[in-house]
Amino acid sequence: MTSLPDPSVPSPVATAASWHTFASLDRATLDWAALDRRVRAGPGDDGTDNGGDDRTGNNDPGTLVITRPKPKTKRPNMYRVLLLNDDYTPMEFVVHVLERFFQKSREEATRVMLHVHHHGVGECGVYTYEVAETKVTQVMDFARKHQHPLQCVMEKK
Repeated sequence: MTSLPDPSVPSPVATAASWHTFASLDRATLDWAALDRRVRAGPGDDGTDNGGDDRTGNNDPGTLVITRPKPKTKRPNMYRVLLLNDDYTPMEFVVHVLERFFQKSREEATRVMLHVHHHGVGECGVYTYEVAETKVTQVMDFARKHQHPLQCVMEKK
């Protein structure tokens, strides 16, 4: 025995015709062909006109074509990885960190290092959460291993 769909679960049928249309129907006396016509007719139409062509080019009133929308993919949130200035970490060490962990050229690493030195903070790159978190951890561990107080943080872009 076929049961009616749950009204709390969105379905293509529930979007084609409102749920209250089906709620008053008795399962034993359900006329599937009439229901099919009502669904295809849409709101404001009683579905009695059987002359219409459906999407398949088929005039059969017992045929219903339901297309499901493709799910939207969401882009991941991006995070900026930042270096913070301090008075103790050597400039050459900061350049080395930028080259090693952020694949910067010598010139680009020097430019970022000078920006950090003059402005107090500089952006190393923009990454997904997991990549940014890994880079922050790697930089902090590397700085501690070499006994430098260099700070590296990430912030949502």
